[in-house]
Amino acid sequence: MKKLTRISALLLVLIIAIGVGIVGISAAESDIVEVGADSEVGITIYYKCEDTTPYIYYWNALPKNLESAYPGVKMTKDTTQGEDWYKFTFKDSSKINFIFTDGTDTLEGQLSKEFTRTSGEWWLKNGRWKDKNPEIHDDLDFDYSDLREDTIYFVITTRFYDGDKGNNVHCWDDGKAKNPDSDPAWRGDFKGLAEKLDYIKALGFSAVWITPVVENASGYDYHGYHAMDFSKVDSRYESDDYTYQDLINDAHDKGMKIIQDVVWQHTGNFGEAFFCNLFEKDYSADLSDLEASMVPTDYLLNSFGLSSPEEYWSQKPQTQYDQRLNLMKNTASAAGANNTTGGHPDDADYGMEKMSTDAKYNSHNYYHTGYFQSLNWDDWTCKYCQIAGDCVDLNTENPAVAKYLVDCYSDYIAMGVDAFRVDTVRHISRLSLNMMYNDQLNNAAKELGNDYFYMFGEICCRYSQTWYRDHACESVQFYTWDESDPSYKQKWNFDEDATAEEINENMNLTFDHYRQFDDVSKQPTSDNAFLNGVTYHTPDYSQNSGMGAIDFQMHWCFDSADGAFGIAKASDKYFNDATWNVVYVESHDYAPDRGQGNRFAGGTQTWAENMSLMFTFRGIPCLYYGGEVEFQKGVQIDVGPNAPLAETGRAYFGDYLEGTVTATDFSEYTATGEVANTLASPLAKHLTKLNAVRRAIPALQKGQYTADSKYVQGSMAYIRRFTDADVDSLALVTVSGSATFKNIPNGKYIDAITGDIQTVTNGTLTANCSGKGNLRVYVCCASGFDGIDGVIGETGLTYIK
Repeated sequence: MKKLTRISALLLVLIIAIGVGIVGISAAESDIVEVGADSEVGITIYYKCEDTTPYIYYWNALPKNLESAYPGVKMTKDTTQGEDWYKFTFKDSSKINFIFTDGTDTLEGQLSKEFTRTSGEWWLKNGRWKDKNPEIHDDLDFDYSDLREDTIYFVITTRFYDGDKGNNVHCWDDGKAKNPDSDPAWRGDFKGLAEKLDYIKALGFSAVWITPVVENASGYDYHGYHAMDFSKVDSRYESDDYTYQDLINDAHDKGMKIIQDVVWQHTGNFGEAFFCNLFEKDYSADLSDLEASMVPTDYLLNSFGLSSPEEYWSQKPQTQYDQRLNLMKNTASAAGANNTTGGHPDDADYGMEKMSTDAKYNSHNYYHTGYFQSLNWDDWTCKYCQIAGDCVDLNTENPAVAKYLVDCYSDYIAMGVDAFRVDTVRHISRLSLNMMYNDQLNNAAKELGNDYFYMFGEICCRYSQTWYRDHACESVQFYTWDESDPSYKQKWNFDEDATAEEINENMNLTFDHYRQFDDVSKQPTSDNAFLNGVTYHTPDYSQNSGMGAIDFQMHWCFDSADGAFGIAKASDKYFNDATWNVVYVESHDYAPDRGQGNRFAGGTQTWAENMSLMFTFRGIPCLYYGGEVEFQKGVQIDVGPNAPLAETGRAYFGDYLEGTVTATDFSEYTATGEVANTLASPLAKHLTKLNAVRRAIPALQKGQYTADSKYVQGSMAYIRRFTDADVDSLALVTVSGSATFKNIPNGKYIDAITGDIQTVTNGTLTANCSGKGNLRVYVCCASGFDGIDGVIGETGLTYIK
């Protein structure tokens, strides 16, 4: 039998007969409903409604049932919540079903879909529920600072540490992957990460980058990149007594920052709560069971004449997928046409064929349509075509899409998130980001009191040259620049109610932009990362986009530190400011070029040298979890559900963390058990010292640099300096081998590695060392400079002697 919804029932009769045990309330009665003094619960609903005074029609209350007559009870305006907020209270109910109406006795007067809420206070704005007023934000209570002062430890939350076995759950495809019950894909959690924050702090890291936290839905979604609801934290990360907010608070209490991985380019293929609501997730069901936990919405069922969830699931999987994808993006919208395949958009791509004008399929153009079928990973088409079956590309040129994403992610900033790592940025036009995302989110952070909020993007360029395949618009550094041509902003449509024709015009502007700015010979340059001689100068951020970048050029060349250093020197002038680049050797996706699919296996000595460069050169160092012990070295990083996670580069790390660890400060700790052995491994101790050295020397954090032969003679050597109103910090660095530094300030210099002291009288200092990564860092301690007292960290280590 076809499922009968409340609204469907109203088609049969608008005035519901009041049955035994049901308390009936007329539309004229109070905005506070009492059910009885024996209950200790209550529900208060706040609804943002700008156009009319709303009514609330409700039924199916617990613990004692009650029901209003349709169209419901008039809500009361509550000016304490702000403009256009309305309130209704169920004083003694623990659960209630309801819809909002305009007070008329017709179905056309319905203002919302059906909702269910449980005990507590709830606010609804723009179709999204919050447990606090989304328009009222307390100032963020944390001493925010420049992210360049930090170093980053990157974890896949579900694979790091299990703090609550009660929330462990298999992915739907765990059976195919052969992940055992002892190691389900969803294993690590926020509680476990919080328990081991002291481990991360003991290594010396002060920022933790975590994979996406939003509610996900796919066969293998343990990583978080397949969103189902951007506005909601996935409950599989949380515990009954520990939430995402608790993790943020605990990190801040330890002086640490949370970097949230965010996705703007795509959703999963099971729809998204606002963009295309195809399923409701039943958290009371077995979440490892696809059909039990994912309840198709009436919208999905009715769109294809299906009478029940069972009928939907009885279809072939390909049919199910095709139905979902058609509703999301209108796969047949182009009527046989599809995008051109040249290196740049063609005139033929400018028409309305790429837009959906169908009232049923992708009617709001929230997604790019089926017009974009011919994907080339190396040119403009990668910004509009679907990049994977479970990554359905959003129309990021649509102002309504941008508004929703900015609203959702502003809420996470309001929770205290310190920075965003932005996924799949190369698959979004820079123009769209500069028009509707970068400034909006940075400004949201400023309004909340965080002037140091930072975003860095994944512009995935697996290439060992400065410009990606001769396309500026596909290159990492391109995204760090704002728009130099003001006409684009003048022409851009920012109206979230934009028509298909107006959204098409925005898309066409991104085509124009690509054509105009793709020439690598016409790109701007900057000296923001470079010293003027050996003098620091104030950087010019007037053309900064508001988004930094992961340094994919260095990443790809980190088969050796010398290779990474070389590509950085060649490319840095094309970044707006390369001192903000996030630098890593490997990630959850790739390692350097020669072994790109496997966790780094270039040798421990090479690892040590790479780290010595990363932690003293420009940029923000980042380590993927386990790199400190060469965890899973040489193992393929990601094979999807085709092998157990334990056999991949995303294996569970918790066994290395058993025992106790207490960090008394960054790089200072006591530990017992296996975690003590992990921290005592040679590479981990090397890393701990590097973190301590970098943390003590501002020049290594935020300094500009020079490797010019007029000032530096050495194979991998440089001078770094940072100066502001309170600090003047200068450091001379040689990573591997001896180096001579010339034309430097006279005075005392102390090597942070060994404690060696040299007094410079003729502007020249020679640093003597040998061995890969056995670096020297001479800090100027002359009058007027911020120096150091002596050696920093342990001495006599395996790779630093």
